[in-house]
Amino acid sequence: MKIALDAMGGDFGPPNLVAGAVMALREYRHISKLFLVGDSARIEAELKKHGCNDSRIEITHATQVVDMSDRAWSAVRRKKDSSVSRAFDLVKRGLADAVVSAGHTGASVAAGTIKLRTLPGIDRPGIAAVLPTETNVFVLIDAGANIDARPEHLLQYAFMGSVYSRHVLHYKNPTVGLVSLGDEDVKGTELTKEVFKMLKPSSLNFVGNIEGRHLFEDPVEVVVCDGFVGNVILKTCESIAVAMFQWLKHELMRTPMRKVGAFLAKNAIGTIKAKTNYEEYGGSPLLGVNGICIIAHGASTPLAIKNALRVAAESIEQQVNPHIVEEIRRYYETTASLEPALQ
Repeated sequence: MKIALDAMGGDFGPPNLVAGAVMALREYRHISKLFLVGDSARIEAELKKHGCNDSRIEITHATQVVDMSDRAWSAVRRKKDSSVSRAFDLVKRGLADAVVSAGHTGASVAAGTIKLRTLPGIDRPGIAAVLPTETNVFVLIDAGANIDARPEHLLQYAFMGSVYSRHVLHYKNPTVGLVSLGDEDVKGTELTKEVFKMLKPSSLNFVGNIEGRHLFEDPVEVVVCDGFVGNVILKTCESIAVAMFQWLKHELMRTPMRKVGAFLAKNAIGTIKAKTNYEEYGGSPLLGVNGICIIAHGASTPLAIKNALRVAAESIEQQVNPHIVEEIRRYYETTASLEPALQ
């Protein structure tokens, strides 16, 4: 499998990205080619620091970078030689199977939509973020790709999230929940009420509405919402996780007795910290485009980049996109056959 890495994206640029790439190549022998896309001189300098001359690496030079201040869609069209655009071009041309970027999220969504187009039966792509619960993980889709969603978009997100949950996270029959203001069928906005009507008779294992306060109690494996709500949930979770550990550290260090307690509980605290650490999850797939795209956190460390490349490899290996196309095709064929009976 061949993967293109935007080596200029993220808050830290080539140092973290190249270091993560080197880690991935040392651990994942099934990656047959890794394109490092960006300023070739800077990439070569970083590879030299790590003493890496792996023959699977190919540097693709790019002279431009999409900055966080750039408007995503116009930047992709205007900066044709940007690292993110060139990385997506490699997938479009069939030279790479997947692209990984820690850069401008909007630019990745725009590049994926413009250059790769959407899969048959999919109108808008969605970001599928994997979040932890006490005993497992769940998929949150959409986590920010499409803030002006229509009912059919959320229906498609439910199918795509279910496919990803089943084939990559290995849930046998993933349960699907719709984010709303209450558990009752009649609760929610006009958008969620319409989506509920579409999900209920579908072949998905739909269990109904789910309130935000229940998300981390293992109620479902796939949580569906529009990109605005999903991004607010995601960013709030990140903020709470950081704040909670800061508060905990402050309180545990206040007295000698508490310090002893902190020492005794350090393994348990470490386990929880690892579970809430975005580095372990690597990146979130942009589902629905005609190619594999993994969007990594802007502050990604080398470990996070290594894991983002792992997620890309798993998505390729599990043939996520063909499964999505088949599930969507089956749904629309079934719906079309039922329409005369419903009229």
